[in-house]
Amino acid sequence: MLHHLILENITRHISLDQEEINSFVCHLKQKKVTKKEVILKGGQACKYINFVHSGILRAYYLDKEGKQSTIMFALTDWWITDMFCFINNQPAMLTIEAVEESIIFQLSKDDLDSLYIKIPKFERFFRIIFQNAYIREQLRTIQNLSLTAEERYNIFLNKYPQVAKQVTQKQIASYLGITPEFLSTIRGGKNKK
Repeated sequence: MLHHLILENITRHISLDQEEINSFVCHLKQKKVTKKEVILKGGQACKYINFVHSGILRAYYLDKEGKQSTIMFALTDWWITDMFCFINNQPAMLTIEAVEESIIFQLSKDDLDSLYIKIPKFERFFRIIFQNAYIREQLRTIQNLSLTAEERYNIFLNKYPQVAKQVTQKQIASYLGITPEFLSTIRGGKNKK
């Protein structure tokens, strides 16, 4: 079944009957994206929250000098969007691109609002998803303030080993807030131990 993974993701937090499943699935837009394809560009309207069915997506902020700062990676079975802009109908601050060929399901803000009314259980589901995202980002901010770059890199490797194998050193460095050269030095030190 094409929607099995997204439905498994949802049923971790809420139970749906067949009619509710059918109603939910009809709102999903499936999209196949190629490696490096941008699904949201900074400045565009942020219309969708995306579920990664397969592949990896990356969200990054692009500053005025063209420097990319990776905000998050989204693996298979994860949700990703520019949350502030999606919720508040604002132009995107982030760019989201595929790190590798991926299949995603997109749910529009209008359809999500409709689901909240038609199937109120979805408010609970997305509240949990948004809470978990907030907690993850708060912990990451504290780690960035309190841990060394090497400690943050080790946490990244332990927490996301598959991402570390599939993204570039430059993207990892951008996520950690360090230069690729400094990351290379850290990795060189690890290899000597």
